[in-house]
Amino acid sequence: MFKIFSNENQNDSKKKIENLVFLIVILIVTIILINTIWSGNSKTTEKNNSNDTSKILAVENSTEQNLETKMENILATIKDVGKVNVFINYSETSSFVPIYDEKTTTSNIMEEDTSGGHRNTTETESEKQVVFSESSGSKEPIAQKTVMPVIQGAIITAEGGANAAVKTNITNAVQAVTGLSIDKIQVFEMKK
Repeated sequence: MFKIFSNENQNDSKKKIENLVFLIVILIVTIILINTIWSGNSKTTEKNNSNDTSKILAVENSTEQNLETKMENILATIKDVGKVNVFINYSETSSFVPIYDEKTTTSNIMEEDTSGGHRNTTETESEKQVVFSESSGSKEPIAQKTVMPVIQGAIITAEGGANAAVKTNITNAVQAVTGLSIDKIQVFEMKK
């Protein structure tokens, strides 16, 4: 009688293990399907993000040119300077750091086979997407910060650049705006 009872316990435990393995297989297949679906959506998101990034770069380049234009306008108002052209050399371009929405999913699967062996599987999935704000039907990424470019030097040509006092005034004005040392600012007389 004891032998029959122990065989029934072994059969029940085998069925439980088989059911557990079947459940784990279904879980893994489901995770793979969900991952495939999300991967398809992220490809279209990446295409949209690349378009938005090019828009950001265009705005940053115009900001750098805007500084040159502002300096030309203000330097031209200094006495005896005349017409002015300004060139600013940057060590790098400005960079835009967007805010990301990050999602991380971790799943832990513990398996036990009939011979008493154990296997522990941990899967971690991470998803990172740029956060956008919508206004007037257009989507724009939200900035965490914008890192402005580092100015390495400046060249200024001015009609009054031959005059030492005018050169000093231009150099001091550019130094005040950019923070450059005097040796990195060059002022020349403009061709007539």
